Amino acid sequence: MTLTPDGARRRVAATDWAALADELDAHGSAPTAPLLTPAECRDLAALYDEPELFRTTVDLARHRFGSGEYRYFTHDLPAPVAALRAALYPRLLPVARDWAARLDRPAPWPDDLDAWLARCHAAGQDRSAQILLRYGPGDWNALHRDVFGELVFPLQVVVALDEYGSDYTGGEFLMVEQRPRAQSRGSATVLRQGHGLVFTTRDHPVRTRRGWSAGAMRHGVSTVRSGHRRTLGLVFHDAA
Repeated sequence: MTLTPDGARRRVAATDWAALADELDAHGSAPTAPLLTPAECRDLAALYDEPELFRTTVDLARHRFGSGEYRYFTHDLPAPVAALRAALYPRLLPVARDWAARLDRPAPWPDDLDAWLARCHAAGQDRSAQILLRYGPGDWNALHRDVFGELVFPLQVVVALDEYGSDYTGGEFLMVEQRPRAQSRGSATVLRQGHGLVFTTRDHPVRTRRGWSAGAMRHGVSTVRSGHRRTLGLVFHDAA
């Protein structure tokens, strides 16, 4: 894995961030340009079999969250994971602040990611929330939100490490929006290998007659029909 901080910033900069922000507004999720090469994806996926890199393993079936497994990295992140997270944060920050302004919420996120994480740690959220997920045939993930404490960054990123159609089938990324006084609306997205998908952690601004309201959203994974699906989850707040 050779992705450097400068390389990560260049790849992140290749995304049209104005267009991505518009798509996030409309749908609560939006894809990025490629962030990892196929070889880097394979190298990252292979880290799952190195347990010393992780602080804990979660069995989805045991907790009745679905079926499959994921692992939380320790704070000693692999260099490509740390580089991508640091490169993405300043690009996501303007969207986070804009959403907070529209929803009349505090925007406690400083310009610097390390400063924000220090605030999380001071508030008792001091466990790494970076995730490597692994699904096999029949596995799935129930609709949920990755909110691990009082301090929350409103956007996160999932990066596909396998190729849809050849490495696995099924396993689409799901989002469901709970709309006030209306039926929920769902979407299914096929993740492209090496690309990121930016999505809302819990809600996004929705225009109403009275101004802006929060459209509550949850995300999950549909049932994997064949093969194996691995993804990297980048979360910008730490866990209690």
